[in-house]
Amino acid sequence: MTESWATFGADLHVELSAGRGLRAGLTEALREAARSGRLAPGTRLPSSRSLAADLGIARNTVAEAYAELVAEGRLTARQGSGTRVAERVPERRAVAAAPVRRPVRAKTSYSLMPGSPDLGGFPRAAWLAAARRALADAPNEAFGYGDPRGRVELREALAGYLARARGVYADPERIVLCAGFAQGMLLMAKLLRARRVRDIAVEGYGLDVHRDLLTGAGLRTRPLEVDAEGARTQDLASTAGAAAGHGVGAVLLTPAHQFPTGAALTPVRRAAAVDWARSTGGLVLEDDYDGEFRYDRQPVGALQGLDPDRVVYMGTASKSLAPGLRMGWMVVPAGLMDEVLGAKGRDAWTSGVLDQLTLAEFIRSGAYDRHVRGMRLRYRRRRDELVAAVGDRAGVSGIAAGLHAVLDLGPGGERAALRAAAWQDLGLQPLSSFRHPEAAGAAREALVVGFGTPSQSAWAPTLAALVAALP
Repeated sequence: MTESWATFGADLHVELSAGRGLRAGLTEALREAARSGRLAPGTRLPSSRSLAADLGIARNTVAEAYAELVAEGRLTARQGSGTRVAERVPERRAVAAAPVRRPVRAKTSYSLMPGSPDLGGFPRAAWLAAARRALADAPNEAFGYGDPRGRVELREALAGYLARARGVYADPERIVLCAGFAQGMLLMAKLLRARRVRDIAVEGYGLDVHRDLLTGAGLRTRPLEVDAEGARTQDLASTAGAAAGHGVGAVLLTPAHQFPTGAALTPVRRAAAVDWARSTGGLVLEDDYDGEFRYDRQPVGALQGLDPDRVVYMGTASKSLAPGLRMGWMVVPAGLMDEVLGAKGRDAWTSGVLDQLTLAEFIRSGAYDRHVRGMRLRYRRRRDELVAAVGDRAGVSGIAAGLHAVLDLGPGGERAALRAAAWQDLGLQPLSSFRHPEAAGAAREALVVGFGTPSQSAWAPTLAALVAALP
């Protein structure tokens, strides 16, 4: 009778020593694997029949090698438990090597660093249910290489959701899925460089990692001043536009909730950005990173709705679900689709197909809307508790939406608060760390407080640590 593969058990890599008998060579190879720690204590070894079949040797040879190592105490053999590496500290060989220097990352007990949602709020049960349904319904062809734009199921689900919830004109054929916002930015940077664009306007306060990504792609970032009404897009023509001969061809904006100041781009400045793009042939790159979370105002729709042919809309599930999903999307003007897919084809990395299908089902079933509404209530409570706890010790702004607030402090207050936060073992980020190196005007003394970051159980002590750190 032919035995099935299941009969043979787990695989085991064994290199037999040359010039030695089979039994002696196998015994020494197993002994060294156990002694060096390559086979960890408790590891179950294949049956003698299975290993003999894999190595093409007699079963008795394997059985004798196992028996010798059991006698030495390196292996254990019990009825029903199989043969295992003995539970003992492995004798590792001393290897002379230069010490490896690794970067030391400061650890804190509490964190209010912006940029992350409450990861403990990830909807595990609902996500698992959606994953099961998606896997059961997935066509066989879904597991192939597929469309570089991503799975059609998710593109269709996103088109409906973005139109309904964010006011985006989103044809599924114009949606490109990507592995988070960073990949979308990289694709657009490559596209701009291919068009011989050299300069891109960015907000005077923003993430340095995004500026670094653009700079690494060969673009120069030119800052726009940011105030209570968002970026001064009216300066595109007079300031950044003055360098049009040097290749200013795009502007990166966070219109719904400017990061990190929290301002919403006003209708007049939205129109100014679109007018600039139409008159110059430039592009507006819209980062809608936490547009789902609004509290005290009517939803601010996407800028893309003003001109789908001049605005590239980019969103992710990083704040609404979790950054670890690496799930992002772009809604691309029809005239750019071939260029975007050409750039993506050279670096065709994206989220796994199962996660794409799961998110599609999660959206279609209504679970995504329910999750966002539930988290919106959680974050709004935290926002209210933060404002109440801070009182008049700092000016609080940028709190009508999003997952962070800005606490304005007096002169010298930023440095004093960071020193006190270190004593409280609290991770905080100053507003100055987001300032463009070439930004004009006086810098604000403020903290950017990510109230969405702590877990639910850690929120109260984290808030207490913040209050203690304020000057």
